Amino acid sequence: MLKVGLLGAGRIAGVHATAISSNPRSTLVAVSDYIAENAEKLSAQYGCSARTTEEIIADPNIDAVLIATSTDTHSNLIEAATAAGKAVLCEKPVDLSLERARACQSNIEGHGQPVMIGFNRRFDPNFGALKAALNSGEIGKAELLSITSFDPAPPPLAYIKVSGGLFRDMMIHDFDMANFIMGETPVSVMATASSIVDPAIGEAGDVDTAVVTLTYADGRIAVIKNSRRAVYGYDQRVELLGSGGLLQAQNMLENTVVKSTSQGVTHAKPTYFFLERYMPAYAAEWAAFVAAITDSTPIPVTLDDGVAALAMAEAATRSAKTGAPVSLADL
Repeated sequence: MLKVGLLGAGRIAGVHATAISSNPRSTLVAVSDYIAENAEKLSAQYGCSARTTEEIIADPNIDAVLIATSTDTHSNLIEAATAAGKAVLCEKPVDLSLERARACQSNIEGHGQPVMIGFNRRFDPNFGALKAALNSGEIGKAELLSITSFDPAPPPLAYIKVSGGLFRDMMIHDFDMANFIMGETPVSVMATASSIVDPAIGEAGDVDTAVVTLTYADGRIAVIKNSRRAVYGYDQRVELLGSGGLLQAQNMLENTVVKSTSQGVTHAKPTYFFLERYMPAYAAEWAAFVAAITDSTPIPVTLDDGVAALAMAEAATRSAKTGAPVSLADL
């Protein structure tokens, strides 16, 4: 039984607490948060103790930690936890700074502890089925990938100001998905972005609408589209054109009822947001982490994967500012 400490007690930590507690091979031992009241509330809900982060990391009886704190703490906590002999699952991104994330890579090399980055969408059964179909040769060689990722509404402005920007906070999931599907990182990144959903987002130094083109060494192309506002719900689609056909992963709908009348054919809207859309993926992600630690199998999403996605986010940020493509080799 894997004994786990949860660092952070916010919304996403609650999702992870459910995954940890629901898995028969893991148990949630303790929760921490910089607001002690939040840790006490979440720990009471799941029948574990509320402690400080330092106490959890120092406890030799805790095997692993799940880091669900603010992004600016991730690298420090990864280093501290692995130095203390603990396995780590850390929410994305690794850090707000690419330089700091790369330093984290170097700093934990001698610790010998596994680190997994929380790109939960890799574990979505629909995206997983698309990847499996590609790998089995069902559409030949991948040539053109299109990823659509629209939120139903922008997050609070206070969050925007500390998020690291749309490319590091939101599109980073899509950068990792592109790497997952295409099997490698691109050679260049070209971004176009603006703030048209809410002028206050632009005034805060961020964008809310963006399109990024990724170019690969062999000529393949991926296009990622992000918006902070899709009034009809959480739009999450992947389309992959190959030399022998097309694969599509469509939206999850609120229900499967289709109404057909003389006025037309209608169906339900997409699920509203990520909690409704990706709960099974979070559970599968945690199960994969537990299996890797318990059975000594390879970590499915490594720290290197996290740094690669962050490098793409940095390239997109630079490209959006300059209007020119950015080579990943230049980073």
